[in-house]
Amino acid sequence: MDLNQRVCIVTGGGSGIGRATAELFAKNGAYVVVADVNEDAAVRVANEIGSKAFGVRVDVSSAKDAESMVEKTTAKWGRVDVLVNNAGFGTTGNVVTIPEETWDRIMSVNVKGIFLCSKYVIPVMRRNGGGSIINTTSYTATSAIADRTAYVASKGAISSLTRAMAMDHAKEGIRVNAVAPGTIDSPYFTKIFAEAKDPAKLRSDFNARAVMDRMGTAEEIAEAMLFLASDRSRFATGSILTVDGGSSIGNHLVK
Repeated sequence: MDLNQRVCIVTGGGSGIGRATAELFAKNGAYVVVADVNEDAAVRVANEIGSKAFGVRVDVSSAKDAESMVEKTTAKWGRVDVLVNNAGFGTTGNVVTIPEETWDRIMSVNVKGIFLCSKYVIPVMRRNGGGSIINTTSYTATSAIADRTAYVASKGAISSLTRAMAMDHAKEGIRVNAVAPGTIDSPYFTKIFAEAKDPAKLRSDFNARAVMDRMGTAEEIAEAMLFLASDRSRFATGSILTVDGGSSIGNHLVK
């Protein structure tokens, strides 16, 4: 799945799925922009990749930041071929308990961030004859889990946004798809486990979300990103590729 000479932006590239995706893209020949709200993390990952990458700080919910990210990319490499809209986060809470400002921030980063980054990338892709946009949704967009109302709602919006964008831009040669991961063993969950009263029990509960009885790895999701970025998926647009270890067909009683 060759990405030779293609220019790829990966948001949320400083850790987890984003980092694994940036690294895998580079291994497959791409030039990679590692974009993250944590500038130190973005630069560190880019430096580890080498001369075919650079790191940039971006708050994807900021139009100014999103536009600047695209401008820096085109100034250096002249084009954008692939955009991975991976930046996002979630927290606990239902509609009664979640603070309004937390709800707004989740929606602003997870959903508005995709809108803004795509808004500035699509005209560049259009001039270059097309490209591939990949959004990170979640199996929870269709299955839900308890006490994650804002996160689940944002991921449902991302899945719908993916299909709408695919419809609007197909004739411009721009494919828009999404990957729906299950629960991924990442630095985010490592911190949660470390702070838990019973880390082993909590990890076991998270493993039980999947019928395969384990959490996924960032590298497994990166492989799906690579497929959708490459010409191997050239007839796919508006697709939601679920890579969740069977979580969406299991039970979701675990919080």
